[in-house]
Amino acid sequence: MSIPKAPFVRDRIRRIAPGFGWLDHRLVREHYVERCSHGALALYLFLIIVADGDGVSWWSERSLTCRLGMDVDRLRQARAELESADMVAYEAPVWQVLQLREVTP
Repeated sequence: MSIPKAPFVRDRIRRIAPGFGWLDHRLVREHYVERCSHGALALYLFLIIVADGDGVSWWSERSLTCRLGMDVDRLRQARAELESADMVAYEAPVWQVLQLREVTP
């Protein structure tokens, strides 16, 4: 079976924002890092590293737990935190790192 290799949240394809770093500065400025545990942030960083240009990744839970040194329950909790913070979407087995929403003052 072939896994579709396209983003499934089409209106939130991640783009690299202008600025100094590779990670979007809004992660700090808009307090995303404060909404997530260390485990969730480790998962987010890993997904950013392995995702394609649209933010899509096909890493399995098993592979992620091995690479990140966490059990499956902890991985699922981390995923729930990232989904709640609106940073990733997940439709098994595909992950998508989402473009961060614009915050209006």
